[in-house]
Amino acid sequence: MIVVTGATGNVGRSLVQALAAAGERVTAVSRGASQVPQGVSHRQADLGEPESLKPVLDGADALFLLVAGEDPRGIVEAAGAGGVGRVVLLSSQGAGTRPEVYRHPLAFEDAVQRSGLDWTILRPGGFDSNAFAWAETVRSRRTAAAPFGDVGLPFIDPADIAEVAAVVLRDGGHAGRTYELTGPASITPRRRAQAIGEALGAPVRFVEQSREEARAQMLQFMPEPVVEGTLAILGEPTPAEQRVSPHVEQILGRPPRTFAEWAARNIAAFR
Repeated sequence: MIVVTGATGNVGRSLVQALAAAGERVTAVSRGASQVPQGVSHRQADLGEPESLKPVLDGADALFLLVAGEDPRGIVEAAGAGGVGRVVLLSSQGAGTRPEVYRHPLAFEDAVQRSGLDWTILRPGGFDSNAFAWAETVRSRRTAAAPFGDVGLPFIDPADIAEVAAVVLRDGGHAGRTYELTGPASITPRRRAQAIGEALGAPVRFVEQSREEARAQMLQFMPEPVVEGTLAILGEPTPAEQRVSPHVEQILGRPPRTFAEWAARNIAAFR
């Protein structure tokens, strides 16, 4: 049995579907009630309360783990006690490029690496689905606002992360590996807005925010250190953060999807 935490998120939802389609026995875990594919079990538990995971993990073979909660060691201890042999952790590219800022995912990486279990770490860059933040303004005013309009980064489709995770969870040959996951090419915020407009069949005007405008907006839902780290990546990315990784293609045997493909598949959110 494979347990998927964060089963209602952009990655977790696609991962549950991929594993179920492959014939795996899957338990989807989220904090609230959720609909899951036929044949998939759903359990409610909270990564912030490792004790709540124990009945969910009992008898599991593998665990897909999000960075959530403040007790990563308690989570992996619960996994080991339940019989889990393999943990796949969804971390962040920033854990490698800006460890002084991304301490939370680093703590999870350290916990799984010291757990005694087989582990694989996935470090994706920015998600294509971050563009959902533009959905309301694209629908109402055909505008999209972001800072650093002409700075490109190789954003990744969450569906590609899910497919990589499905392979790694099912195949023991990836133990002890850390994979950087990116899209196929760098794309700027201005070009992402244009791609959404092309998928809509109507132009989307890009509005460039100042750093301070973007910072004020981000502080409404992100801790200040993470906001500063995120703005640094968006505005002054390092060569490592701009590099296109080969790992998605190596694992899946095909190139990662483009942002335009993501936009076309999700265009209903912007209509």
